[in-house]
Order: sequence, then structure tokens, then C-alpha cells
Amino acid sequence: MEKSIFTRIMEKEIPARIEYEDDKVIVIHDIAPKANVHLLIIPRKPIPTLMDVAEEDLPLIGHIHQVAQKLAQKLELKGFRLINNCGKEGGQEVFHIHYHLLSGFHE
Repeated sequence: MEKSIFTRIMEKEIPARIEYEDDKVIVIHDIAPKANVHLLIIPRKPIPTLMDVAEEDLPLIGHIHQVAQKLAQKLELKGFRLINNCGKEGGQEVFHIHYHLLSGFHE
């Protein structure tokens, strides 16, 4: 199975602007931002889609939400959206689960 672009970023094969990382996730700036702040929160564990999340992964999903909170506080966001696209018909392009954190939408 071919490595996803996110795995290649985590392995430092592809450069990315990293905002945050720990042993469970990496957070990078989206290369085609849809808002003033557009971050991707990516778990290090390669789960293809939200439909593939197992019960054992639930602490990881909770951690992703905690990281979103920490980033919102760090960046002093007044509000934000946390989005997961699931499956091709749901707009998912990279089949390694990730969440978009967006804030400061263009008017």
C-alpha cells in the first residue's frame, strides 16, 4: 500500500508548515487555505476514513478534539469549525483521516 501524503509529511519526506505535533498527532497548515486559519489535524495512526474508526481509536479522536481546543486558545480564535470529510462522496481527498480546523472566514 502506498504511503499517503500525510504519512510522507510525518516522515519528513515532504516539507510542511507544522503548527503543532506530539506523539499522537501532527498539525499542519493547509496549502490551499479556505479561511484565514486553516489547519489540518492528522493522527499519526493511518485510519482511512471516519467509518474505519474502531472503539480502540476513540481516545485518539478525543485527543484530536483536545488539540483543537489547545490550538484555538493558542491562536486566540474567537470561533472555529472542525470538519472531517468522510469518503469520496463526502469530499475526502486523502484517505488518511484528518480534521480541518478553520477560522476567520473571508467575507
